[in-house]
Amino acid sequence: MILYTVLGFLFVLTVVVFFHELGHFLVARWYGVGVKTFSIGFGPEVFGFNDRHGTRWRLSWIPLGGYVKFIDDENVASAGHKSLDNLSEEERKRSFQGKPLRQRAAIVAAGPLANFVLAIIIFTAIFSLFGERITAAKVDAVNTGSAAERAGFIPGDRILSIDGQTIESFGEMQRIVGMSPDQQLHFVVDRGGAQVELTATPERKEITDHFGNTMRLGQLGIQRSASPDDWTLKRHDPLTALVMGVQETYFVISRSLAYLYDVVVGREAADQLGGPIRIAQISGQVASAGFIALLNLAAIISVSIGLINLFPIPMLDGGHLLFYGIEGIRGRPLSENTQEIGFRIGLAFVLMLMIFATWNDLIHLKFL
Repeated sequence: MILYTVLGFLFVLTVVVFFHELGHFLVARWYGVGVKTFSIGFGPEVFGFNDRHGTRWRLSWIPLGGYVKFIDDENVASAGHKSLDNLSEEERKRSFQGKPLRQRAAIVAAGPLANFVLAIIIFTAIFSLFGERITAAKVDAVNTGSAAERAGFIPGDRILSIDGQTIESFGEMQRIVGMSPDQQLHFVVDRGGAQVELTATPERKEITDHFGNTMRLGQLGIQRSASPDDWTLKRHDPLTALVMGVQETYFVISRSLAYLYDVVVGREAADQLGGPIRIAQISGQVASAGFIALLNLAAIISVSIGLINLFPIPMLDGGHLLFYGIEGIRGRPLSENTQEIGFRIGLAFVLMLMIFATWNDLIHLKFL
């Protein structure tokens, strides 16, 4: 299991980080910015090489992120830049800070966008090459005293839609219900050829999966037959798979934002937020389930990394974009001192978030 954990973690994080930094790198190169270093990981270099443009491609010992360092960056976080007066004429032309505002913003935004594109590509490949195992959203049994029983579901009902969204599989129904605890949902079911409308509110319950992980999800109390005859494998044509990949990526984004909103308003606890330890644990568990499951996890993590990096927090890509937005409105950038204060605040926030997530991880693993 330890081997699965290490290999799964390294695979997921390396793929996600590589594409994130590749987004920054490609757009920077497109606009003629000189790149000194492209690193996967931090700290001492394990190995690397120089390309014909003078960029050092390196793999470093601490696999918890990566960076692209431009020729005028003071540090790997791009939190400061060398004075243009200290650069040669050629270096000024290729400097990041010497580029127009829209180009700088595009370079910064390219990292998170690359994460979303990666997720779409992975989901598309899964849907088209490997397909999806589906079973009809049919009710085979209703738990006594459950939300489904109170709503009027009976065995034999086939769920057609939820809140106007067409339901094509039991798994799709489960996901919507699971992500909607304590929220009233409107169902349309097929009952003996007639359409019946039902209203149900999934109950928030703590669920333990077969790996021992606990999570709070919405439940109706509907059961489906586990017979292999009820399952079919459906592969989709590339265009349909692409559309589904975009929809899946949007779903992950929307549900992530919905969870964070629920945390802010007090409807949900923040103990579901995880850090590197949780990612490593889940990566190992998923890796033991197969390569397709690991790919799916990589897509989900990629979306999460892209989304987090767009938050308007200095030190993150979204913080840089916030400063550029202010620069666009003011017509000039914020002072170096103001930006330095912003980066210090952002660094403190990121460190506190990492500590909190790690604390959650340790509690989750029962180390505390």
